Amino acid sequence: MKEFIVHLVEGGGYWGIAFLMALENIFPPIPSELIMGMGGVAVARGTMTFWPLLFAGTVGSTVGNYFWFLIGDRLGYERLRPLVGRWGRWLTLEWHEVETCGNFLRKHGQWVVFGLRFSPLFRTMISLPAGLAHMGHVRFLAFTFAGAAIWNALLILGGHWLGQVMQDAERWVVWVGIVLTAITVAMYVWRLMRWKPSAPAE
Repeated sequence: MKEFIVHLVEGGGYWGIAFLMALENIFPPIPSELIMGMGGVAVARGTMTFWPLLFAGTVGSTVGNYFWFLIGDRLGYERLRPLVGRWGRWLTLEWHEVETCGNFLRKHGQWVVFGLRFSPLFRTMISLPAGLAHMGHVRFLAFTFAGAAIWNALLILGGHWLGQVMQDAERWVVWVGIVLTAITVAMYVWRLMRWKPSAPAE
């Protein structure tokens, strides 16, 4: 997978970045740290420039998140409830948690969406409940784009710095992506092993 990402970043240019960032948000855990970090290295090498790279990556992130938002918006709570009842164990989720999250998102949703763009584990997951809460589409897209832009800018700058100080920066970016992916998977496994329903399933 990492060789595929490196090849697509190097050969696909800005369209490749946008595609990978959309894919990263639809089918995690392809790490955005690896994608945008490699883009930052390309900026340091002179094969890409900062602003087009930032725009492409942020558009891709927004499109990928909007995919899950639309699923939640179209699915609705009534259709989701049987799925949570059946698969809640693997989602480490109970229905009352879904309802609580939905109520909170209806009141403060845009700031939650914005803030969680900086969280490796939850930045994609929040899009589905935001859709279930029927947050305004324009509001969701605006705050998603803003949060993703800041996060992507930081990743590009980090990759750019590595590209300036290290000859083999690509290898380090790949390893950072692998480590962060492993941490994300480990966090899920840890939560899965410790999760117990607080109330009998209905």
